[in-house]
Parts: sequence; structure tokens; C-alpha cells
Amino acid sequence: MQMSDQPVIRPFDDADSAHLWALLKPVFRAGETYAIDPAISERDALEWWSKGTHRAFVAEAQGKVMGSYYICPNQQGGGAHVCNCGFVTGAKAQGRGIARAMIAHALETARATGFRAMQFNCVVETNTRAVALWQRNGFEIVGRLPGAFRHPEQGYVDALVMYRML
Repeated sequence: MQMSDQPVIRPFDDADSAHLWALLKPVFRAGETYAIDPAISERDALEWWSKGTHRAFVAEAQGKVMGSYYICPNQQGGGAHVCNCGFVTGAKAQGRGIARAMIAHALETARATGFRAMQFNCVVETNTRAVALWQRNGFEIVGRLPGAFRHPEQGYVDALVMYRML
């Protein structure tokens, strides 16, 4: 990626809703990586991604929203020191370092917010690009949930729990 292509990562704003939905819709509709109803409405998807305990960010490159992530406490009370995140990138963002930049930003945001660790609860084992990216960034597979995810083409596949201290 050239310097001019470096993504700018900033907090999500409601004005970004159409761009965020354009990223989320094909991913959620495909049903291959998120345990979300593939028929989720635009309104419900945007609310789930960016409201409540979720703090959402967008990654822009060359003036276009190319990706997004959210960060939130993984649990409440005694588990609130561990955060959880969700990531999405557009097809045009693949291979441009957008996901890599977002994970670096998420790790820094998590540290700055006071989280002590980051956990992904349901990384679908067939999502090999994500598994490899998380591992390159220090995440370990600490659990395997046999057949916990119903993939639309491959049937019941394992979901991985991935974790790293901050």
C-alpha cells in the first residue's frame, strides 16, 4: 500500500450509515462469518454494529469507507476488562492493509480504554484469512467449539475462541 492509501480510521458517525450498510449487507447476507440472521434489516444491523455497548469506527482510504470495526466489553461485571470486536472490510479493500490497520487501531483503542485483553468469541474456522490475521497479531486459539457455526455451504463447522493479552 502506498502512503496515500494509508487508511484514516475515525469514529463512526450516523452520516456513515449507508456506507457501513454497503459493507455489512453482503457479509451478513452470505452468512459465512457472523452468527447474525442473514435476513437482518438494515436498521437492525446498523443498530447492532454501532449502538449500545458497541463503539464503532470506520476506515477510509482515498475518501471511501473501506472497512469498519466495533469494540465493546466482552462481558459485564467481572469480565468487563476483556473486550470483543467485530470487523468488516469491503471486497475492494482486500489486500490493501485495511484490516491490518483496523486491528492495530483496535488494539491501541482497547489499551487506551483500559481493557486488559481482547477476545473473539466465534471466529468461524473456514474464515482462514481472519484466523491468520488474528494469529499474526498475537491471538491464540484458546477454544474450539465443535460444529458451533452452521455455514451455508459447508454445514456445521467449528467456531474458534481467540484471545490475547494487551
